[in-house]
Amino acid sequence: MARTVTLIAKDEAATARVAAALAPLLRPTDVILLDGSLAAGKTFFTRALVRALGSEEAVTSPTYTIANIYETPRATVLHVDAYRLTSAQEFYHLGLEDYFDTGIAVIEWGERIAESYGSALSIHIGFGEDDSARILSVSASAPRWATVLDAMEALA
Repeated sequence: MARTVTLIAKDEAATARVAAALAPLLRPTDVILLDGSLAAGKTFFTRALVRALGSEEAVTSPTYTIANIYETPRATVLHVDAYRLTSAQEFYHLGLEDYFDTGIAVIEWGERIAESYGSALSIHIGFGEDDSARILSVSASAPRWATVLDAMEALA
């Protein structure tokens, strides 16, 4: 059964702090599935995460390119937008498997291919009480994420 930690980020800086708290807990082969409405902050969260991992690269939405790759001192980050994909099989045919073996994968619209990544960390970003506030629901069922969820819970 999945465990969920809910965090309220009052502004973008608070959202970036959640990403920064997550970054040192990540390791190669980790998969993060990001979901939320359009403009909820999935790419913003990824940008903050990549920066916290030590990269100054310009992080942009991979909506049209499907995938962007960022080099960080910790690991390569594969940033995928699954919005245009119709199935997990189509995702598989992108040929990105090597990055999953050696890097950290962040997949926007991850619910579209979630069945392929049962041991992933899921983060749903929703709108809060005002334009800049966000509600982040961080969940996982795999034992790998227990200490990560504990750390996220400490932020609440």
